[in-house]
Amino acid sequence: MKQFGQPERIDPSDYGYDWWIYKQDLSHYMQVGVHNQRVVTLYAIGSDVDVSPFSIGQSIDEIYSDISYEPEVNLEYEGSSYRFELTENDMNSRPLIPMGEFFAQINVDKFDGTISSIRFMDTETLLKLQPYELVYLGTLLEPSPTGEDEQARISEGNAKQILDITNIMRIRHHLKPLDWDEKLTEVALAHSVDMYENDDFSHTSKVNGELADRLEAGDVFYQLAGENIAANYADAPAVMEGWLNSKGHRETLLNSEFTHLGVGVYKRHYTQNFIQKWAE
Repeated sequence: MKQFGQPERIDPSDYGYDWWIYKQDLSHYMQVGVHNQRVVTLYAIGSDVDVSPFSIGQSIDEIYSDISYEPEVNLEYEGSSYRFELTENDMNSRPLIPMGEFFAQINVDKFDGTISSIRFMDTETLLKLQPYELVYLGTLLEPSPTGEDEQARISEGNAKQILDITNIMRIRHHLKPLDWDEKLTEVALAHSVDMYENDDFSHTSKVNGELADRLEAGDVFYQLAGENIAANYADAPAVMEGWLNSKGHRETLLNSEFTHLGVGVYKRHYTQNFIQKWAE
């Protein structure tokens, strides 16, 4: 870890490693997953991060012409056999490339045909994350359960990462970054909890109503508001790349009129609440 220096903060994860967050400026933003003083995964989205032999913003056509990759990735781990099966959409938006002891997931911005980010993972981390359809013979690796206090810290870390990555994506598209809003975050978190507890994935809560109702109840004052929701993504990097490649979510994420953001994460249920505040 000496080559990276001290992180700005350390966020726990669901997968046994800690995210070391490096963001001295957003162009160098990366998240380094560390377990037992060893790097087991790295997510790089800052435009100036060295992710050789790739580069952030590179045309995906160059990757297609220079590197071959397959719709199936087979591997062995501790006596068990695994096969990841990539769909056509996976191949076009997040192909997986074996690279020695690590695997590189190339996250593609499908709307402009460039590399949005790169995620490197060792075998154990890949098997825990299970980002693709998986067929296996032997033992299925699953994250260890965490207590409520640890889960709250993991959720808080995911929310902060979503803010960071949101602003990187906005700056990349020549938009102003968003400011964090605590009241908005409380509203967003309440909606993620509501979706999980009521098993109801919707912008309209049966208990708390539409977004406008929830913002009013939370004493949030605004001119314009929007919301993104998601469920069952592994973590903040995964959900952010998913939102970026979904037309409606992308339009909300990259709306130039929004000024503030609140994020709520609860047991892999994610809510982003965006507002444009009243001019003072």
